[in-house]
Amino acid sequence: MDTVTRRKFLLASGVTGGAALAAGAGAMGLHALLSGGSDAPVLAADEGTLVIVTLYGGNDGLNTVVPFNDPAYHKARSAMAYEAGQVLALDETLGLNRVLKGMHQLWQNKQLAIVRGVGYPKPDRSHFRSMDIWQTASPEHPIGTGWIGRWLDGTKSPAETAVSFEPVLSPLLVGETTAGACVDVGGLRLPDGISPEMVSAFGQASTDEPDMQARVAGTYADLITVDGLIQEINKSATASPTETGTSVPATGTGGGDSLTAQFDLIARCIEASVPTRVYSVSLGGFDTHATERPAHERLLTQLDTALSAFLTRMTKTDAGKRVVCLVYSEFGRRVEANASGGTDHGTAGPVFLAGPGVVGGLYGEQPSLTDLDDGDLKATVDFRDIFGTILSRVLKSDPDQFLAGYRSTSLPFI
Repeated sequence: MDTVTRRKFLLASGVTGGAALAAGAGAMGLHALLSGGSDAPVLAADEGTLVIVTLYGGNDGLNTVVPFNDPAYHKARSAMAYEAGQVLALDETLGLNRVLKGMHQLWQNKQLAIVRGVGYPKPDRSHFRSMDIWQTASPEHPIGTGWIGRWLDGTKSPAETAVSFEPVLSPLLVGETTAGACVDVGGLRLPDGISPEMVSAFGQASTDEPDMQARVAGTYADLITVDGLIQEINKSATASPTETGTSVPATGTGGGDSLTAQFDLIARCIEASVPTRVYSVSLGGFDTHATERPAHERLLTQLDTALSAFLTRMTKTDAGKRVVCLVYSEFGRRVEANASGGTDHGTAGPVFLAGPGVVGGLYGEQPSLTDLDDGDLKATVDFRDIFGTILSRVLKSDPDQFLAGYRSTSLPFI
């Protein structure tokens, strides 16, 4: 096939899903991943696995980790506030949202760390800019690499060392010379007029084709295999809901397919001894500007079900016991409720770390609800201190190499 024609197809076909979306940098099929990848070494006995869970839209931290005993909380939230008897108590002042029963059990097992008041200097209330800041770990100025991508570069790791089970490759996993792999849980979605056979044909090698273009094209053929494997996994998950949890599609700003399905793929990979060190999954819909409480509780239920079932499953293997889950959102919400029974874009919020190796407890100072910055919480912990601790303790690397010049302070949650 003429390579110019092929290139035009690759750019204009509109195929979405899995291996087509990483610009050839790190796209791969699930079969290759489950087979152990190509060049990544087998995990050593002391090496941990990081699972990054992104809550897109700006999770309301005050109604997730609830300061139920603070009069300022009830004054600011009115009908949206939770009373003491409506939360799962952490101590005499804070409690988890009442739907987070699995995470509360993790707390009781001392396997859930909650870092309070997490943010960054000069917060930005734009979804896209704030998420960019979190994923690149660069609040001061925009840069083109993610903190995990820079770690891939620095450790000279192959693409399958970091894997995203989302429709597109997150900037989090993109480095200067390396990018993580992208495998879409939703499987293959072809535009009208394009058949699977056509996609496979376009994926065949062409004479005198540049290496990068051949790599991009080759991923298209793999989409067919990926789709079949994804459908098989989804059917298996549906047939065994008690093992994998209830699957509910994500909605709203950002995010990918069912969080339970994403976690199920991670579990399969870990149980198959795949040498992946970092996984990225997501749940969207947290931009709760109106009628927040029921929508927020539905989303938190999805998070709780997926995360707690996954970590329970992970206790069955040695590799699973070395898993650490990081749960974050691009920002919290305003302290005061709006007139629509919701909350608007805010600043600082809680970050969760969960897993058998986590030292459970409360970390960081609880932000004041009366000493505010233009109606918003003042951050008490820089998010890069969390990332630095993870780089050091889980990924066994020097954090100062990968945090864009920031010198992190280690936190004792691992």
